[in-house]
Amino acid sequence: MAEDRRRQFGQYLAGLRRRTGKSQRQLAGLLCALSGVQSVTRNEVSRWERGGRVPEAWLPFLAAALRTPETQLQQAVAYARGDRLAQLPGAAATLAELLPPGDPLEPLTARTGHRIDVAKVEGLAARVHALRLADDVLSGGDLIAPAFRELSAAVTLHREASYAEDVGRSLLVQIGELAQITGWIASDAGRHADAERAYRLGISAARQAGDGPLTANLAGSLAYQWVNAGRVQDGIGLAQAAVDEAGDDAPGKTRALFLDRVAWAHAKAGRSHAQEALRALGEAHDALSDDGHGEAPLWAYWVSREELEVMDARVFTELRRPLRAVPLLADVLARYDATHARELALYRSWLAVALADANEPEQAAAEAVRVIELSGDLTSDRTAARTRTVLERLREYDDVPEVRTVLDAHGHLLLIGS
Repeated sequence: MAEDRRRQFGQYLAGLRRRTGKSQRQLAGLLCALSGVQSVTRNEVSRWERGGRVPEAWLPFLAAALRTPETQLQQAVAYARGDRLAQLPGAAATLAELLPPGDPLEPLTARTGHRIDVAKVEGLAARVHALRLADDVLSGGDLIAPAFRELSAAVTLHREASYAEDVGRSLLVQIGELAQITGWIASDAGRHADAERAYRLGISAARQAGDGPLTANLAGSLAYQWVNAGRVQDGIGLAQAAVDEAGDDAPGKTRALFLDRVAWAHAKAGRSHAQEALRALGEAHDALSDDGHGEAPLWAYWVSREELEVMDARVFTELRRPLRAVPLLADVLARYDATHARELALYRSWLAVALADANEPEQAAAEAVRVIELSGDLTSDRTAARTRTVLERLREYDDVPEVRTVLDAHGHLLLIGS
C-alpha cells in the first residue's frame, strides 16, 4: 500500500511538471536556480516521479516551479507518507483509486528488447487510429480480440524496449489511447470487467505521460460504463473528476465530450437531476464553440455539433421530455452516415422511446422495427440492450395493432440477457 501511494504521488507530480511544459532536466535546473543549491539532477526528479523518494524538503521550490499551492503539495506528500486522512488533491484522489495495483507499465530492470525511435511510436499511433475508424463501422465482438492483442504488445514494448525520454512519453500516450478504444470495444461486446481493466491501465499510462485530456477521456469512458451498468452515483463523481482532470485549458472538443458525459450521468440519475444535466449540456455546447485552447487530439475527431445534438436528445429522452428529443433525433438521423449501423440503431432506439413517451405508439413501433433490423447482424451488447429497452417500453401499448405485431414477432428478444 505504501509503495502504491508513493507511486501515485510520483505520477501526480509528473503530471504537474508536464502541464507546465518542462522536462525533468528543466525542472531540476529550475529547482537549483530557485534554491541556490546545485544538488538536484534529472535523475533525482525521475526518482521522485517513480515513487522512489518523496521530495519533502523541496516543496517550497516545487510549488514555485510548478505554479501549484504549497499546501496542495503538502497534502499530496502526506498521502504518500501514508496519512490515512490525507488524499491526493482534487480529481487526482478520485483517479488514484482507479490505478491498477503495482505498476503494470514498469520497465523491466534488464530490458530484452531493442532500442526504438519515434517512427516506431508513429506506427503504433497509426494502428490505434485505424482501430478507432474500424469501431465506427464494426461492433465490439468483431474487434475485441485484435484490440487486446495490440494493447498487450504495446505494453510489452514499453516494458522491454529502450528509448529516449520523449519517445517513452509518446509511447505511454499511445498505450493510453489504445487502452481507451480497447475498453470501449470491450464494453460494446458486453465484457465490462475487461473494459474496466483496460481503462484503468490506460489511466495509469496517461497520468504517467502527464496527458490530462487523455486521462479524462479514459476516466469519462469508464464513468459512462458505470452509469449505464447502474452505478449512477459513482459514475457522476467520476465523470466530474474527468472534467476537473482535463482542466479549463483543455481543447474545446474534449471538454465538450467530458461535459456530455456529466450530463448523461445526471440524466440517468432521474428527473431530480434534470437541472444538473441541462446545465452540463449547455456548458458542453459552450465548450465546443470555444476554439481558443489549441487543436483537439486526433482521438476527438468524431466530436461535433451533430453528436452533441444526439446527446441532447438522449438526455431529453431520459428525462421524459419527448417534445424536445424527437425533433433533434429526427433531424440528425436524416443526415447520419448509413455505414454506421450501430450508431443508427442506438439513436433510433432513443427516438422510438421518445415517440412512445409522446404517445405516438404507431411511429414508435415503426422505429422499433428499424432498430431490430439494424441490430440483427451486430455483435454489440449495447444495441441488444437498447432493443430490449424499446420493446419493454412498447408493452404499455400492446393493445395498438402495430405494436402488437412488433411484440408478437420480436418479443422473444426480451428473454435474451434477462
